[in-house]
Amino acid sequence: MSVTATTTQQLYWQDSAMAPDLRAGVSIHSHTTCSEESLSVVPHAIADFISWRSDFLRKQSGEVTAKPDFANGFWTPPLPPRQAYRLEEKQVHNSFDLPAIISLTDHDNIRASLLLRVIPQFRHVPISVEWSIPFGPTFFHLGIHNLHPQTAEAIVAELNRYTSAPSPERLIELLEALNGDPAVLVVVNHPLWDEKGIGFPQHRATLLALLNAASNFIGALEANGLRSWEENNRVLQLGAERNLPVVAGGDRHGLEPNAILNLCHGRTFADFIAELRYDRRSHMIYMPQFRQSRFLRILHMVTDVVRDYPDDFEGRRTFADRIFYRTVEGKAPVSFSSVYGEHSLRPVKHFLTAIQVVDRRPPSAILTKA
Repeated sequence: MSVTATTTQQLYWQDSAMAPDLRAGVSIHSHTTCSEESLSVVPHAIADFISWRSDFLRKQSGEVTAKPDFANGFWTPPLPPRQAYRLEEKQVHNSFDLPAIISLTDHDNIRASLLLRVIPQFRHVPISVEWSIPFGPTFFHLGIHNLHPQTAEAIVAELNRYTSAPSPERLIELLEALNGDPAVLVVVNHPLWDEKGIGFPQHRATLLALLNAASNFIGALEANGLRSWEENNRVLQLGAERNLPVVAGGDRHGLEPNAILNLCHGRTFADFIAELRYDRRSHMIYMPQFRQSRFLRILHMVTDVVRDYPDDFEGRRTFADRIFYRTVEGKAPVSFSSVYGEHSLRPVKHFLTAIQVVDRRPPSAILTKA
């Protein structure tokens, strides 16, 4: 007999009390320095400025160098895996006094999980990834959580091969194989976000086509910490229509911890996955930062992305240290600062000066040693 999916929501600022049978706080979908983020995610004005600045500096130096390929360029979030993990863990401990379960999901790679698991106290960290899947006229992001350590690298390599050369048949094969491991969770991240800009009706129709083809292999849809309240409510409606639970994914890129968390009845990530996949139940809790306007939350993220960091952030202190591009197709990416110097994007400070009026969070108040 089929189990009816149930998703409950709680607003921390209205009700911070927890049912006694909730035993762990769960934070999934957040990013580290290992995540390769599209330059389109930062404001277009900044991306355009970076491209213009590279041309200006090349001409000023008089050097004959290949023009940077920003179509394949990317930036990385500021926090390394350990600090990203501790940031999420601290919020759970301070807010609920419960054990914290953290699943970091960088774009299309598992380096963060593998780096953490080398350290004895992080051997339990799940190996997870945010997988980019071209599908029809658009693309989606799937959170793939808790891959087996012995096969994770081979699986991610296979997932990335699909991304490079997609086919509907191969996608279903891969999702069926992932679903075949009872310990793995597959989540459609921010499913109603028309990230490619094809128009919402076509995006939604394409999403429904994906769900029609693969819903048997999908564990949950995601309510996203950087999307609007209205969009997340539409995801809840879609989950009810498709009998899929909705899970909270914060999508943190900066210094502010995930704005939506999960609470579960077990104490391990395996317990949480079992609740979603087999009991089809989910309990989400919106944290106080979600009360801010979405504009301010995005503003906080962008500020964190482009600001400078303390001297002990060696190799990633400035925004120029965290932008990478290729000078020649097929070559390994290089950082903007390694070519033009770490102060080459100092004029971005003008942008920062303007928005500090509404974003006064000093990094020293947020960053902590792991």
